[in-house]
Amino acid sequence: MENIADTVADHTRQWMEKAVIGLNLCPFAKAPHVKGRVRIAVSGAKHGDGFLEDLDRELQLLADTPPEQLETTLLVHPTLFADFLQFNDMLDTAEAAIADNGLEGIIQIAPFHPDFRFEGTEADDIGNYTNRSPYPTLHLIREDSIAKAAQAFPDAEAIFGRNIELLEKMGKSGWDALGIPQGCPFHKEQP
Repeated sequence: MENIADTVADHTRQWMEKAVIGLNLCPFAKAPHVKGRVRIAVSGAKHGDGFLEDLDRELQLLADTPPEQLETTLLVHPTLFADFLQFNDMLDTAEAAIADNGLEGIIQIAPFHPDFRFEGTEADDIGNYTNRSPYPTLHLIREDSIAKAAQAFPDAEAIFGRNIELLEKMGKSGWDALGIPQGCPFHKEQP
């Protein structure tokens, strides 16, 4: 039987392949994935401090590894941030880790969560699914990679609008038909 980390990594890979790449939600994701330059790191930390230590390690690994070997990292935790508001609160600390590691202007973070909700939207708004992943995930992105991708796709700001339009056409049933694992089977109810 697979261990939890393998299952989480597999679910995350399915989401990336079926939604992020398959629906072209991020036109920049396919090339690094095909080239094997996307790392999926599953944190087993028991508390927030341990997760931030994992984040520090992943930031340094990404910074110290040539982009020809590792272009981007998805840091995933299957249980620690099941509540979206708790996850959202942690993002300020995660952003501070970039500065603490001397990586401002080098790496940035994009958040994904099973219950992701953009400010000012309803929980069931299909537009939220652009940032919904099977588990709480921090995408660590090299800013140089973003700049190169933006040159290849000059109207990068139109991506978000196109994604919303696509998801509205698909609807929730279309999203569900992708067969992306949703919800965390490893989450234990917290008091």
